[in-house]
Formats: sequence, C-alpha cells, structure tokens
Amino acid sequence: MAWVLTEEAFSKLLESLDPDREQAGEKYEDLRRTLVRFFEWRGTPAPEEHVDETLNRVARRLDEGQVISNFGGYCYGVARLVFMESLKGREREIISLEDADPRALVAAEDAGDAAAEEERRLECLEECLRKLPNESQELIMEYYQDERRDKIDRRKALAERLGIPRLALGNRAQRLRDKLAQCVKSCFTKKKGDMN
Repeated sequence: MAWVLTEEAFSKLLESLDPDREQAGEKYEDLRRTLVRFFEWRGTPAPEEHVDETLNRVARRLDEGQVISNFGGYCYGVARLVFMESLKGREREIISLEDADPRALVAAEDAGDAAAEEERRLECLEECLRKLPNESQELIMEYYQDERRDKIDRRKALAERLGIPRLALGNRAQRLRDKLAQCVKSCFTKKKGDMN
C-alpha cells in the first residue's frame, strides 16, 4: 500500500524547519520555491509534482523516525534522486519507430546518454562526499545551501559557529570543493572506463 502524507507527518516536517509554527510555515514556502526552481532549471515537465514527491519522501522518513541533521542538504539529496528517477521514467517512454522523426530519436538517445552521464556524476559526488570527514561533509553541504540573502546569513552563522572569519570559511569551502571536484573527476573517469 502506498504511503500517504498524514497531518502528523506534515507537522514533523514543519518542526524540522523551525519549532515556531509560523516561522516553519515561511521556511516551508521558501523551501518549496527553491525546490521548484531546482526542478525547473533541470527542465522537468512537472516541477510542482516533483517537489510534492520530494517533500513527501522527506516527511515519510521523519515519520519513520529518521533523524536529519542537515535538513536542507537532505532535501536537496532527495530532490536529486527524484530528478534522476524522472529521467529514467522519460527514457522508458516507448516511441513507435515508424511514427518517430529520426531527429527526435537521435535527440532522445542523446538525452538518455546525458541522463546516464549525469547519474554517474551524481553517484561519484555522493561517493566522494562520503569519503570526507563528517564535519567537512556538513560544512560543504551547509556552505552551498540556500540562495541570495539566506545564503549570506547561513554562511555568516556558520563562520560564527566555527569561530573563524568568513573569508577563512570561504577558503576552507573552496579547498573542500576543489578536493571534491578532483575526486568526482577521477571517479567519473573510472566509471566511464568501466562502461567501455
């Protein structure tokens, strides 16, 4: 039987955003808008549905007792999985060869290749993130989370929490990002070689 979002599960989701119900509601709306943009930028045909699926999965995990320390990062991770699943779903759509325009078939094949390549890159990123110490994982996920003013506020709070200047935080995040980029590049090259 499919899991259905309950009022209790939704309350747990809101509590994870903020103990104050009103603040939680505002943060929920901000998160929804950010996730909608996440899916829109990737060209998904129904971004709102994908956002609902993402938030339902997060609510389900919370309802099952999962403790989520980096809520925003976790939501983005779930959104990436939902996005990858949507790409697989599109690849499975059956096209009648007689009715299909040959250019469309080539474009569909290219899109499938691009989706597979993106999936391998995401797998590599997740592998590389797991190799980092926990505090480095949390730092990099929190540093690149949010947008505009929220990002600035988050980075300022992160620097204060770590007891370092914001410039030092930026340098530390850049070093971690460079390290991750090298790791992902190496992993992706290896995976690509394994495919051939």
